[in-house]
Amino acid sequence: MTYPILFLLFLSIPLSSAELTFDYYKATCPDFEKIVSENVFLKQSTIPATAPGLLRMFFHDCITDGCDASILVSSSAFNPHAERDADLNLSLSGDAFDIVFRIKNALELACPGIVSCSDIVAQATRDLVKMVGGPYYKVKLGRKDSKVSDATRVDASLPNPKMDMDQIINRFADKNLTVREMVALTGAHTIGFTHCKEFVDRIYNFSPTSQVDPTLHPKLAEGLRKVCANYTVDPSMAAFNDVRSPSTFDNAFFKNVLKGLGLLKTDYLLSADPRTRPIVEEYARDQQAFFLDFARAMEKVSVMGVKTGDKGEVRNRCDRFNNNIPE
Repeated sequence: MTYPILFLLFLSIPLSSAELTFDYYKATCPDFEKIVSENVFLKQSTIPATAPGLLRMFFHDCITDGCDASILVSSSAFNPHAERDADLNLSLSGDAFDIVFRIKNALELACPGIVSCSDIVAQATRDLVKMVGGPYYKVKLGRKDSKVSDATRVDASLPNPKMDMDQIINRFADKNLTVREMVALTGAHTIGFTHCKEFVDRIYNFSPTSQVDPTLHPKLAEGLRKVCANYTVDPSMAAFNDVRSPSTFDNAFFKNVLKGLGLLKTDYLLSADPRTRPIVEEYARDQQAFFLDFARAMEKVSVMGVKTGDKGEVRNRCDRFNNNIPE
C-alpha cells in the first residue's frame, strides 16, 4: 500500500465539528464502540495489513471533500466515475474496504439505519492505530455520508510523491495544517508498505551517472532493486515503509529517514529541508512528542469537511447511495 506522502491535503470545506459529539450513539446504538472494536480486533489479528490500509483510506477520503465516506462508493450506471476509481485510489487496500463493510453489516443488525459509514471509518481507524501501538485519541461522532462521489475531484486534492517540499507545505497550509502537523501525519508511514512503482525512479536509471538515487542508503537500494525486479509484470510488488518495525506504530520512520532509509523522494525531503528536519529529529528522539502531535492532528483531520444534518445521509450500504443516484 502506498502512502504518497501521506497525502493529507484537504479541500477548503467549513468545519461542522460543533455538531458532532463523543457520545452521539449513546442512546441510539449503545453497542457502537463495542461492535467496532470487536470487528477491528478480529480482522487485524488475522490480517495485519488492515491497519495501514484503513489509515490510508481514511486520509484519502478526508482529503477529497472531507470525511464523508465518499471513497467507499462504487461506480454505477448512475455514477460511472466514483472517487474510488481515480488513479490515485486504485491501490487502496481491499482489506480496508472489507473491515468497514463488516462493521456496517454488524451495526445494521444491531441498530439499523443509525450509524454512518463515515463514522465507522473514523472510529475504526482510531482503534486500529491504537491496536498496533499508536496513540489513543478521541473521535467525535455524528457524521453523515456524502451524497456525491466524483473521481475528478481526487487529483485536485491528493498530493503525490513527485511534489517538492514547497508544494507539499503550501497544500497543507491551504487546509490550515501546519508544517509540524504535516510532518506528524506523515509519520503514518511507520506502518504499511509502498508499491514499487511509486519509488522505482530512485532505484533504476536514476540519472545518466547513477543507477540509484545517491540520497538512498546503498544497502536499502540494493535490497529494493531485488524486491522490485519484476514490478512491471506484477504491479502488486511492494516494500515496507519502515524497515525496522513495519507492523508497529512507533517513531522508527523518522529515525529511518535521517539515515536515508525512506522509500519515497518526499521521505528524503523531510530529512533535508530546513523547515522539516528539526521536527523529524525531534520525533526521532522523542516518540511521545510524535504521538501527542499525531493524535492532535488526527483529531483535527477527522472533523474536516464533515457533513451533518440534511447535507448527508446514513447509507444503508457503504458502497452506494441510498437512492443510488448522486445529487
